[in-house]
Formats: sequence, C-alpha cells, structure tokens
Amino acid sequence: MTEVLIQPFGFAFMQNAFLIAAIVSVPTALLSCFLVLKGWALMGDAVSHAVLPGIVLAYIFGLPLILGAFAAGMVCAVASGYLASNSRVKQDTVMGVVFSGMFGIGIVLYVAVETNAHLDHILFGNVLGIEAHEIRTAAVISAIVTGLLVLKWKDLLLHSFDPAQAQASGLPVFWLHYGLLAALSLTVVATLSATGLILAIGLLIAPGAIAFLLVRSFAAMLWVSVVVCAGSMFLGTYLSFFIDSAPAPTIVLILTAAFIVAFVRRLRITRRNSAKLSAATDTH
Repeated sequence: MTEVLIQPFGFAFMQNAFLIAAIVSVPTALLSCFLVLKGWALMGDAVSHAVLPGIVLAYIFGLPLILGAFAAGMVCAVASGYLASNSRVKQDTVMGVVFSGMFGIGIVLYVAVETNAHLDHILFGNVLGIEAHEIRTAAVISAIVTGLLVLKWKDLLLHSFDPAQAQASGLPVFWLHYGLLAALSLTVVATLSATGLILAIGLLIAPGAIAFLLVRSFAAMLWVSVVVCAGSMFLGTYLSFFIDSAPAPTIVLILTAAFIVAFVRRLRITRRNSAKLSAATDTH
C-alpha cells in the first residue's frame, strides 16, 4: 500500500511537476489576495488571455517567449486602464473587449504561422513535460514577484482599499498601480508552463477568494492563501497521477471545491451569528 502511495514521487516528470507547483503557488496566492480586494478578477483573466499574441510574435521574431508574453500582458493592462479612464465605458467592459480582441489576434497569428509549439500546451499548460530552463525561469520570476509583494504589501493594501487615501498619504500611487500590473503579467508568464493561459486565472483568484472567506485579517489572508494554493496544487498533481487526468484542471477543480467548502462554512457562521444577535435582541 505504501509503495503505491509514494509511487508518483519516483518519477522524474512528477518530481518536476511538484517542484513547479511549489514555485508558482506562492506568488499566485499572494497576488490573488490583492486582486480579490481590488476587484481585479477580470484583469487577471484579461492578462492571462492577452499574452498569446505576444508569445506568437516573439516566436516569429526569434525573441524569448517570456519577453513577448510580458510585453503583451503589459500592453493589455495599460490599454485597459487608459480606455477606462478616457471613456464612459466601465473598466470591466473595456477589459472584456481588450482581452478578447488580443486573444483573437493571438489565435489568428498562431494559425497563420507554422510553429513547433502545441496550442494545447500554451492554453492548458504542460506541467508533466516541463523542462529545466522553464523551472529556472519560473523560480526567478516567482522570487522577484514574491519579494516585491512581501516588501510592499502594506502600501499595496492601502492602495487596494482606498487609492485616494494612499495618494494623500504620500504613497507613489502611480508606481503601485503599474507595479501591481507588472507583477500580474510576470506571474502569468511564470505559470504558463504549469497551467497555461486559460487555467492561470484559477490560481490568480481562487486562493485569495478562499482565504477571504476563512479569515478576517489581511496578514492571515496572505498566509492562508499560500497554504491553500500550495496544498491544492500538490494534491491536484498527486491525484492526477492516479486518476489519469491532466494536473492543471485537476488543481483548479480542487480549488473550486475548496471555495465551495469555505463559502458554506462562512454562510453557516453568518447565519449562526445572526441567530444569536436576534435572540439577544428579543431578550432585551
């Protein structure tokens, strides 16, 4: 029985899968907390889809794919912010138009250009076939993003809750805003090999949403989100070996199940507190 349970750890491709899961779980979890508080869930979705044309263009011109992905992500983020600030259209609508347009451009370019890359790997990831240089790249990006978020989490927290107060306090609001967008683009790039473009949004939103339902302080929310994300990625990768499924969607399903459990728990606590308050009011 024990030999069966530890069997996944005996394969090199599974060891790499566990390693990349541990690497990308930290920055995605931390970033998800800020995205949830700031209401930028769609921004994460937009950037994750918009990097596709950058990847294809980088391939055409012989540039590093990571450079094209990051550039496209920043173009999407900046364009969405500019259009939302200079038009009557709301930001979520603008982001929907921008990311769908850039994703469509990416698909057209991909079909028009002959490449050795599989579109399925770009969209859904290829965690079981990840290579050493991809692990190194993800590790460097994860370290940079994690370091910046940990160093500036209090400033980013104030900026997320009240940008006007942050500016009145003398914080560099402009750099915090676009620094968070840059961190988002870099994190999407880091997760490309593990989860792909489409499923990256699950890692960028679900851990923070789950932690938000479980705890009430932001510091605790950061820690809980990391634990939830790392645990879900490890469990999803582990289970995928036995049920013969792709790791990325299995991870997202586990995160979805965890969110449902957290939501039901919070709903019960809210109802219980409401009942106690009602009983106390009736007594008086």
